[in-house]
Amino acid sequence: MSKEVTEEGEASQPGRDYIDPPPAPLFDPEEISLWSFYRAVIAEFVATLLFLYVTIATVIGYKKQQNDPCQTVGLLGIAWAFGGMIFILVYSTAGISGGHINPAVTFGLFLARRVSLVRAIAYMVAQCLGAICGVGIVKGIMKDFYESLGGGTNTVSPTYSKGTALGAEIIGTFVLVFTVFAATDPKRNARDSHVPVLAPLPIGFAVT
Repeated sequence: MSKEVTEEGEASQPGRDYIDPPPAPLFDPEEISLWSFYRAVIAEFVATLLFLYVTIATVIGYKKQQNDPCQTVGLLGIAWAFGGMIFILVYSTAGISGGHINPAVTFGLFLARRVSLVRAIAYMVAQCLGAICGVGIVKGIMKDFYESLGGGTNTVSPTYSKGTALGAEIIGTFVLVFTVFAATDPKRNARDSHVPVLAPLPIGFAVT
């Protein structure tokens, strides 16, 4: 009989190879005394720093060479830079911090009680600081281009309203968080051993 993952019944029933993990506590005093907690926070900081550094530098490079299509990476290159970096960084940090690299992902996992309130706050602070430092490094290295090209920021096209742009961002963020939940679903991990290894791939494509 093949293994099945069921949601009901006792753990001792035949065919069940998955037990729902208990929800993460809002506050765990022992958590903040563990080195693994701080190592995870540092991993989120470093991963977000690297992500912003590479992606913002790529966008600035694209804008700098936009007048010469033969030399620029193009919009597709920017998309692959974002998705590729997420794939690499999630793969690298998943075993340390879970590879969130985005406050929206952390907040979603907190609402699902997959991480504690303390860990969620620490992650989001580390992610914001990492993003600031990553962009700061780009500005320090390519200051002139950074200032003249708007720091690699996105702008709303004149043909779209700000409300439309906001809606697009909300939908895009939902798709990312939805993909993270699907790719890291413990029920799938219990059933298919290859899922944890492949999890960074769909997450990277969602960002792309």
